Amino acid sequence: MRATSVLRVLLALQHTRVAGFEFEEEGLVVDVAPTWTVARCGGCKRKVHACYDRRERRWRHLDLGGIKTHLRYQLRRVHCDDCGVTVENVPWAEPGARFTLPMEEHVAYHAQRTDRTTAMQLLRVAWRTVGSIVRRVVGRHRDRTGDPLEGLRFIGVDELSYRRHHEYITTVVDHERGVVVWAGEGKSAETLNAFFKALGPERTAKLEAVTIDMSGAYIKAVTEASPQAQLIFDRFHVQRLAHDALDEVRREEVRKAKAADKPKLKRTRWALQKNPWNLTRFEQDKLVELERANAPIFRAYLLKEALLAILDRRQVNVAATKLDEWLPWARDSKLPPFVKLANTIDKHRDGILAYVRTRLNNGRVEGLNGKARVITRRAFGFHSASALIAMLFLCCGGVTVHPAHMFPFWTH
Repeated sequence: MRATSVLRVLLALQHTRVAGFEFEEEGLVVDVAPTWTVARCGGCKRKVHACYDRRERRWRHLDLGGIKTHLRYQLRRVHCDDCGVTVENVPWAEPGARFTLPMEEHVAYHAQRTDRTTAMQLLRVAWRTVGSIVRRVVGRHRDRTGDPLEGLRFIGVDELSYRRHHEYITTVVDHERGVVVWAGEGKSAETLNAFFKALGPERTAKLEAVTIDMSGAYIKAVTEASPQAQLIFDRFHVQRLAHDALDEVRREEVRKAKAADKPKLKRTRWALQKNPWNLTRFEQDKLVELERANAPIFRAYLLKEALLAILDRRQVNVAATKLDEWLPWARDSKLPPFVKLANTIDKHRDGILAYVRTRLNNGRVEGLNGKARVITRRAFGFHSASALIAMLFLCCGGVTVHPAHMFPFWTH
């Protein structure tokens, strides 16, 4: 068997013939060409007879026996009636890409499953290049699997910080599928409006519920674009506000306490924040002592626990009654953080009670955002939001990629 025939089998690329090869200092260079003779447009892939000139181009392919391998071809410029002047389509790579399709799939597989350093060392590819490859791979997979925005009924919206918390992206999660279906740069109403624009009026009208935090920008965007959708305010965000109010009261009371009373207030922070059934014997004793030592802190603790008990209710009418009783208690507590919290909860009362009725919350969104934060650390070095968003889709968007030996476009 001739060497070119062996290489054709080893490369395992569809519609590709091997014309020759040579070894260079960097590795193996294989001369290839499409099996068709008439050029095809790089945009619409139609046959095009009008050609201009040829320019040599190389594409990085999977290593053969640990040797860096490139494909080489004299790429033609063509004139398409629909697309204008463009480069011809080749079967082994996307137009404009410098990596073959199997190589890009292999890179995306490692980017999805390994850390940055491992991917770079194993594949010998710059990390910024990985970001570009991931964008193309995600685009191909989403094109094949259909529009991820189709069939949305219950969605969750949240923001995610990156680049040392100076920049944000907004993520939209489908509660039913548990995947990120959309992401955009920023955390403003305009950012979320871009999602609704992509969704379109017909599909937006089919949304039944949206879980969000109490961001005014998100509330504005949702109520204007999808007024029929039920706004559900994230239970854990409300709970976090109560915990923060309690801690603010504790810090202020510790600051004002006399020196003789401060030992009684020490080591109470975590006892106040934990669920009662998780308290140790020592923490239970601290709370008993705190009830006698500092009434404002203990009152704040009772307010926090009462609010959490309301959120745990299953009957929305009972929860509404209890919440209406809790609001004046908090306002009359003479604790400024809880007065502020009561006003916030009263303003968003319907959305909070909607959680009790539907039990939908941003837990899934926050869980995916926790994974997304790991991805942002792995993706350190990506200098664009689009590359990070592509990584989110790759790892949290239900995209399935394969290692080299399972690449579906190969022919063995």
